[in-house]
Amino acid sequence: MTDSSIMRSGLTLAAIAAICTALVAFTYQLTDERIAANEQAWLEQSLQPALSGLFFDSGISDSIVTIPAPHELPGSDDAIIYRVYSGESPAAALFVVSARDGYAGAIRMLVGVAIDGKVTGVHVLEHSETPGLGDLIESNKTDWVRQFDDRSLGDPVVGNWKIKRDGGEFDQLTGASVTPRAVVKAIRETLEYFDANSAAIFSAAADAADEGPE
Repeated sequence: MTDSSIMRSGLTLAAIAAICTALVAFTYQLTDERIAANEQAWLEQSLQPALSGLFFDSGISDSIVTIPAPHELPGSDDAIIYRVYSGESPAAALFVVSARDGYAGAIRMLVGVAIDGKVTGVHVLEHSETPGLGDLIESNKTDWVRQFDDRSLGDPVVGNWKIKRDGGEFDQLTGASVTPRAVVKAIRETLEYFDANSAAIFSAAADAADEGPE
């Protein structure tokens, strides 16, 4: 093969490689945008159950504040707060927190709190509780978590934010008290945090990952 033939072959291979690289990059850009859009839609859908009955016109995940641990919210990980709005006015804060003292470990959950301090909804995201007992906190298995809708620190009074077995106002689960006790405590602690920090939560810079509300 002559030098000119070798050069032509090399140039052809280089051109083919460049075209393939460009096609791969173009395809990646298209699929990456689609994947991001799908992930965003999934996130919005997963957050929705904790905001039932609330009117808002912002995207649920448009405004996020991350509060680094340690903090006064339930859980030892960084706490995520999704802020939702009606027009320019705050409508609710959606907290991603963890009840640390579940029967089989931490219970990761969403707690929605309206601007007036009332619970808009509770949705359990992840847990390791006992099947058939503790797992009845899942909203797709029972409506147990619905008993917190529209409740607040004054309804009932703070001292009654307990399960009935402990002298409080909330139903436990048949055969399980540790799990519901942990969930009730986590919701109460979230409400207390919101009551003390609501102004700071909505004035904090969105996506603030290094410094949260005091």
